[in-house]
Amino acid sequence: MRFITVRDLRSSPAKVWKDLPVEKEIIITNNGKPVALLTPVSDQTMESTLRAVRKAMAASAIEKLQFDARKNGTNMLSDQDVAREIAETRARNKDQR
Repeated sequence: MRFITVRDLRSSPAKVWKDLPVEKEIIITNNGKPVALLTPVSDQTMESTLRAVRKAMAASAIEKLQFDARKNGTNMLSDQDVAREIAETRARNKDQR
């Protein structure tokens, strides 16, 4: 996996597009932090690639939610606690309309 800066992408886009099929994935960074992932797609693979990326992002989000729940103890809430929290949140949202 290769890392390139936003500046590299802006100044040498042809090289990036040429290298992408070989590299398979390129991480774009901005100020030293990753901001995007480039991966090659074609007309035939675009939908399946997008579906796979979205599935991976959803799985990652669920994993983070589960980690946070264990960290703050909300993974131990009963079904009644969850139902009460939902009802209270809905009531607050209704009052704010």
